[in-house]
Amino acid sequence: MIKRLVISLSSLIFSVFLLMGGNTFVMTLLGVNLGLRQVEPTLIGSIMVCYSVGFVLGSLYGPRVIKRVGHIRAFAVFSAVLASSTLIFPLTDSIIVWALLRALSGIAVAGSFVVIESWFSAVATSDNRATLFFAYQICAYLAATAGQLLIGFTDPAAFVPFTLGAILLTAALVPLSLTRMDAPTVEHSERISIRSIIRSAPVGLLAALCSGVLISSFYAMAPVYAIQVGLPVGQLSWFMAASIFTFILFAWPLGRLCDRLNRGSIMLVINLLIAFSAAGVIIGGEYHLGILIGFSALYMGMVASIYPVAVAITNDRMEAHHIVAASTTLLLSYGLGSSLGPLFSSGMMTWLGPQGLYIGCGGVALLLSGYTLWWQWRTPAVPVAEQAAWIATPADTPGVITELDPRNEEFVDLPMEEVFPDLEEQALAEASAGQMELELSEPEVVEEEEPISQDSGAQAARLH
Repeated sequence: MIKRLVISLSSLIFSVFLLMGGNTFVMTLLGVNLGLRQVEPTLIGSIMVCYSVGFVLGSLYGPRVIKRVGHIRAFAVFSAVLASSTLIFPLTDSIIVWALLRALSGIAVAGSFVVIESWFSAVATSDNRATLFFAYQICAYLAATAGQLLIGFTDPAAFVPFTLGAILLTAALVPLSLTRMDAPTVEHSERISIRSIIRSAPVGLLAALCSGVLISSFYAMAPVYAIQVGLPVGQLSWFMAASIFTFILFAWPLGRLCDRLNRGSIMLVINLLIAFSAAGVIIGGEYHLGILIGFSALYMGMVASIYPVAVAITNDRMEAHHIVAASTTLLLSYGLGSSLGPLFSSGMMTWLGPQGLYIGCGGVALLLSGYTLWWQWRTPAVPVAEQAAWIATPADTPGVITELDPRNEEFVDLPMEEVFPDLEEQALAEASAGQMELELSEPEVVEEEEPISQDSGAQAARLH
């Protein structure tokens, strides 16, 4: 049983790695390709925002497709759509077609994550769900980092990188298809009204919105920024990879601080560091590549930390049984922000040049820090002893994985017999087969005849 569980988890994790790596590779590849073509930043932002819109739609309506045709078939459809759209990009120069393809990609990626996250939730137990929750995040961020590094080994203006991206996205189907678990059930996510969160923790809702703006702006327009400031493709890949990987390094020390200090103050410091690092990129980035990568890594590490702190602040003011519902509502706020981010940042770059990306995003961070300061002044802080545990909650997710949040007290621990319904029958069959093999292998017992004694032989001779 344990062996089968480990094999199933390795399949899921490998599928996540291929899907996330391929998706982030294609996302950066498109930005670099459009930048090399010298397309206007506003047009690039318009194309990239379609992915975020599609992702939100896929998160909402993807489960319907899965319930209709099943997990494996749905995942096959989503993978086919992803691979096909990736291969179509270099075949046309139409901005409208590219925008439609990005929307389809967003829907397909969200649907694929719903399938994978449903399986994670089904296989989790009360003893391992925290480990699975963190393993999912680490795998996703490592895959995103690897996807950025692949850019440095390709020519973004050629057809071959798009083929490589399609191969990665299609290969993600293989491990999941080989899993021996039965398909889990996708439940409809409950949500808490936005009005309820505004009354309890408005800074959490606003921070989730700003997090979507900042993260989507970086993913969509940072490759364009790097091209416009003259970074070669090889250095661009390290610039993107270092920025994304930094969150893993910051997650543990930030969590320690959040569990010991007031979280409103942590949110304030995070946004001030974002503004500081954005200024560092603008002022010092043009002098040395190391300075550019260093400040950009600090910038993105802090940006990726906004959302989990927002979730923690919100959960501090919610009932324990509302944690998953509140997280789902915050994800919708994040999705709205991610739909606005590329349009906002591309407009800033058109107006102020490539540095407009960091000027605009730094301004958003300052506005959020100002609101956080005002909210802290008006709202009494939750005592540190009463704060919920800080968890590095992922933002780029359809929300199914939030059920594994260790703070979720309504988590249902399914017995392994329900995850593997054929487990008992298979165990009995194996035991029966083993018993039959044992019986067949036992040597036959041959009864030995009693030896004729010498006295009996002598008596027979006298009779003759």
